[in-house]
Amino acid sequence: MKDTYEREIDYMRLSITDRCNLRCRYCMPDGIELLPRDEILTLDEIELICKEAAALGIHKLKITGGEPLVRKDCVSLVHSLKRIPGITQVTLTTNGVLLPEYAGDLKKAGIDGINVSLDTLDQENYREITGFDALPAVLKGIAQSQELGIRIKVNTVLQRDMNEEAWKSIARLAEIYPLDVRFIEMMPIGHGKSYETIANTVVLEKIKEKFGAAIRDESLHGNGPAIYYKIAGFRGSIGFISAIHGKFCSKCNRIRLTSTGQLKPCLCFGESISVKEAVRLGDRAKVRRQIEKAIIHKPGMHQFEQEAAITEKKDMRQIGG
Repeated sequence: MKDTYEREIDYMRLSITDRCNLRCRYCMPDGIELLPRDEILTLDEIELICKEAAALGIHKLKITGGEPLVRKDCVSLVHSLKRIPGITQVTLTTNGVLLPEYAGDLKKAGIDGINVSLDTLDQENYREITGFDALPAVLKGIAQSQELGIRIKVNTVLQRDMNEEAWKSIARLAEIYPLDVRFIEMMPIGHGKSYETIANTVVLEKIKEKFGAAIRDESLHGNGPAIYYKIAGFRGSIGFISAIHGKFCSKCNRIRLTSTGQLKPCLCFGESISVKEAVRLGDRAKVRRQIEKAIIHKPGMHQFEQEAAITEKKDMRQIGG
């Protein structure tokens, strides 16, 4: 289905929980109030929404959180979503802490790819950012997933005075493994507004200085707006998702479903369209109408570069990463 700007909307990100097993400062610091469990969509409710979305042309799904793997039925959801007619791809975003436990089951369930959020390879810095000493488990999960043949992307958010030099070591993961390393500019919503991101234009120039020429990689890497580069001797690619310094709204192909059943047309703005009541009544026709409404109401572009224009007040863990 196309929105009013003639963009084909074929991708939906599904948050299945607001809970997480880490406490990253810019996303889920200590003291965050969690939602009652009965506010969270059930597995059957999520599946029903996705069936109606597929009927409207949504072909690709990304499971997110919070941390989706803390929800015990996450693997079952992957299995169910993969069997919906019209769904061609189901992927997952995770912090990687539980990957050693679940990578094999995710592979069996048919997962098409996993994005691992990882902001540093320094153990002390990792603990400072996340509040936990879980880096060895994350690295084990990445290696194990690679061995299973699961396509892996590593997502890194660089912050001033926190991990701004982490690009040097994280970029080398794409040298060691045939995976994508992507640097993502901080979204200025929720707690993210309090942290200064580093422009990807700056990171790219630093990478060129250290590793040599970076040649644009035009091959297809997924559904998102990342711009990729190849570096001589690297098995994988380096990507950049630049919401602030490289606006990509003209090619946006997604909507988001929160764990509480709110459809979000755009991250920048607070407007959402609820499908919770309709799905809990089993009203599939209304669920489909609400999805159509969310697609039709997608704005032409975000306004992250103008702080006063940002109306979204929630944190990313409440929306879905």
